[in-house]
Amino acid sequence: MTMTKKIVFSIILLLFLTTTMAFSQQANITVAFVNTDELLEAFPETELARARLLELSENYRAELEMMQNQFNQMYADFIVHQATLAETIKLRRMQELTDLEQRIREFMELAQRDIEYQEMVLLQPLRRAINDAVRMVGLEFNFTVIYDMSNPAIAFLTPLAFDANPIVRSRLGIN
Repeated sequence: MTMTKKIVFSIILLLFLTTTMAFSQQANITVAFVNTDELLEAFPETELARARLLELSENYRAELEMMQNQFNQMYADFIVHQATLAETIKLRRMQELTDLEQRIREFMELAQRDIEYQEMVLLQPLRRAINDAVRMVGLEFNFTVIYDMSNPAIAFLTPLAFDANPIVRSRLGIN
């Protein structure tokens, strides 16, 4: 996280807490923090998920290497024989090289999307469990807010917090 984002978030958090204090002088405001990245890494399942992702990545890398070798071989053959090839054969081989290059690019994009999707599928239940636990801790210990140190977000906000959106919308003249 950049220093600018940290400063902006800190200012927003300070304004939020100041505003909350102004609305309820009597309220006992308790701020806590968690680090969801650290919690995620503590799950044994995270290591298994990372191993699966590494295996998937290695499979894609091996396939990509085969495709690249095929391209390199076709290109080398083309360079060696281009002077002796008829113009139509030369154009067809150039088109084959272009097509293979395009398939390699598409394969790389597909592999990247699949790895990202598999990471989401494997880690989402763990993240959901962390979020549920943070919410339960916030309610149980009566925290006003729990800040997540691993990203600039509030991980928990008490259900008793006042929603000022309707008032702000009214002041802005927005329905």
